[in-house]
Amino acid sequence: MLNDLSTWIISIAGVICLSVIVELVLPEGQMNKYIKGTFSFIIIFVIIMPIPSLLGKELDFSNIFDYEEIQVDEDYIYQLNLDKINSIKYEIEEDIQKHGYLNVSIYISCDIFDNAMQFKSILVDLTNLVISENAEHNNITKIKQDITAIICSYVTIDEEAILYDR
Repeated sequence: MLNDLSTWIISIAGVICLSVIVELVLPEGQMNKYIKGTFSFIIIFVIIMPIPSLLGKELDFSNIFDYEEIQVDEDYIYQLNLDKINSIKYEIEEDIQKHGYLNVSIYISCDIFDNAMQFKSILVDLTNLVISENAEHNNITKIKQDITAIICSYVTIDEEAILYDR
């Protein structure tokens, strides 16, 4: 009991000394305020930590945090993935247009409800393709290779999963 009490007092003194040293080293400003608050929380935690053992009870955090009731909000995942797909689609189409290939449409297929969204396939619609003067290639095979390289720079997908509609 006496050993536990001395250990507790030394812990409090150590944390207070450490916070004083950190306070002396830190410059004045906004960050100093947050670090002082953090150390205040740590000091309070060190002070109250042995109280349950002194009362003869164990502190059980599993009653405080019930992990079994935590559920993923599927609507949020859906909307987040939908926004991500639309953003990637827009960026790819813009990059393809910068390379001189106009009116190219991209359609992305993936499981939109999955947390770790994996791209299944990407359909590139070349039916309305217009090749501008600043385009690198005018051969359809080389255009497909160029567009495939652009798509692969934005997403991780096998080249075989990139399909072309012409």
